[in-house]
Amino acid sequence: MPPFLVRSPRTTAEWDAYYHLRYTVLRQPWQQPPGSERVPADDEPGTIHALLLADESSPRPEALAVGMLQPTSAQQGQVRFMAVAPQAAGTGLGRQIMDALETQARAVGLTEIVLHSREIAVPFYERLGYEVVEPSHTLFGVIPHFLMRKQL
Repeated sequence: MPPFLVRSPRTTAEWDAYYHLRYTVLRQPWQQPPGSERVPADDEPGTIHALLLADESSPRPEALAVGMLQPTSAQQGQVRFMAVAPQAAGTGLGRQIMDALETQARAVGLTEIVLHSREIAVPFYERLGYEVVEPSHTLFGVIPHFLMRKQL
C-alpha cells in the first residue's frame, strides 16, 4: 500500500470520519454507546490528532487510521485511541500514524511516550521500540491492557 498523508483533521467531515473510525473499531464491538469514543482531552491545548484518509480529495472522507497524542507532562505524552480500519490492518498504516505522532512529540520537546496497549497489539508496539512496563487495566471487563513506554 502506498504511503498516505498523515495529518490532523481539518474539516467537519474529516473530524466526523476520525471519530467514526475510533467508534467503530474501539467502542462499537463492545456495545459501547456512540459518543464514548470522545473524551475531554480531545479538545485540550497541546493534544495532537493524527488522521490518515483513504482519499484526500473525497467530499465524504473515509478514515483508514487514526491516533491521538496527549501531553501528560513537560516531557511525557500518552498515545490514545489508536485505530486502523479492518480492511487496512497489517498494511503499515498504524506504523505511519505512530511515526507521525512520535515526530510531533519530539517537535514539542517530549522525550517519552507511554500508552496502554490491548494485549493483542503489544507485539505491534514492541516492533516500534515500546516496552511493556506492567499490566494496566481491563477495559469493558474483557480487554486486558498493558502499560508500555518508549524513550524518544
